[in-house]
Amino acid sequence: MTDGVPTPGPMPEAVRSRLLNLASQALPQIADLPASVRKVATFAPARRAKLGGSLIASALETDDEFRVHVAKQVGLEMPALTEAVGSGVVPQAADPVDLAVLLWLNRPEGWVAEYDAVVARLETVVGPVENEKVARLETRLAQADRTAREAKAAHKAAVEELKAENAALRRKLGEARASVRSASTEAEQTVTDAAAHRAKAEAARTTAEAEARRLRTQLEEAQSALAAVRRETRSDRDEATLRARLLLDTLLDAGQGLRRELALPTLSGAPSDRVEADIARAGTRDPSGTNAMGPASPALLEQMLSMPRARLIIDGYNVSKTAWPDSTLEAQRIRLLNGLGPLVARTGAETTVVFDAASQTTRGIANAPRGVKVLFSPEGVIADDVIRDLVDAEPQGRVVVVVSTDQEIVSDVRRAGARAMWSAALIGLLAR
Repeated sequence: MTDGVPTPGPMPEAVRSRLLNLASQALPQIADLPASVRKVATFAPARRAKLGGSLIASALETDDEFRVHVAKQVGLEMPALTEAVGSGVVPQAADPVDLAVLLWLNRPEGWVAEYDAVVARLETVVGPVENEKVARLETRLAQADRTAREAKAAHKAAVEELKAENAALRRKLGEARASVRSASTEAEQTVTDAAAHRAKAEAARTTAEAEARRLRTQLEEAQSALAAVRRETRSDRDEATLRARLLLDTLLDAGQGLRRELALPTLSGAPSDRVEADIARAGTRDPSGTNAMGPASPALLEQMLSMPRARLIIDGYNVSKTAWPDSTLEAQRIRLLNGLGPLVARTGAETTVVFDAASQTTRGIANAPRGVKVLFSPEGVIADDVIRDLVDAEPQGRVVVVVSTDQEIVSDVRRAGARAMWSAALIGLLAR
């Protein structure tokens, strides 16, 4: 009792632990915390009571306002028992630890006597339990002592084994050191030999560099002499070119002067225009017999291809199926292109072979000979349309020959100004 106010007895450890645990859980819900526990409130829930227990206990002892706030928060956790403590009617089945905590926090009238009674009852309950715990701890201590002795014996045996192993390692270390000394001696000898070889290599390198400098000097002298010879040769060639150019300019000036003197008109047309016009109108020529130079005549086709800058357009599958109907399309393409090589090389005609691929999504392989272009019509476009476009693209007056037996394409290309020859003419020409 202090100044006539009764004071409770010492707080058992179980009650103190429970009180600190409940108070630490209530800290985040309290707005106005004492300065000493504000930092504790920021700890993790599991660490508040452990790390800030003494600060919380001190604040509860000295700050009644803080204790009242904690009592309100704890009362929300245990409302039924809190209400019983406040009314003075405490159930006998209540947990004595929680009851002691609530009495200490709420401190109703006459709480000290009730608190001491609860603590006394708690000690009567806890005493046998503590004795049992002590007995269990003594048993565990005896087991631990026995285990420690066994570990000590095992440790001693291990130490002896390690000592023996250490001795063996020391012997091996001595042998290794001897080997290292021997290897060091050999290494020193190797370094000496390497230095000697390096000196020889350095001398050889110096000699090679001197020889290289000498050869470089000779090369520079040879290059200078070659440059002088080239300058002389270029000077002679330039002089010859100048003389030839002067002669050419003189001839051109003389020709232009003669043309002015004679008032010659500008030349139009070509010597072969009349022959081409006759062929275009008649489509055939009969020098010795009927149809001797018709659309199926290889000779007429070769004459046309021999004209200056002749253009040859071939309906590929039309020709190949006529010539080799029993072969596959790929074999037909190969035979046709192989046959065109010598013909194009002989006549010099600009040649394009168009294969129909309108219904195909893939294109075959075509190894065209030199001077021959190979076209596959785009998907959905027939070869006849490609041939018409090629003919339309040519300028008027150029010799354009289309080889096909398709009467529709023959009529179209003739209207466009091209010469139409049958597939048999090209097949006969290739067979020569």
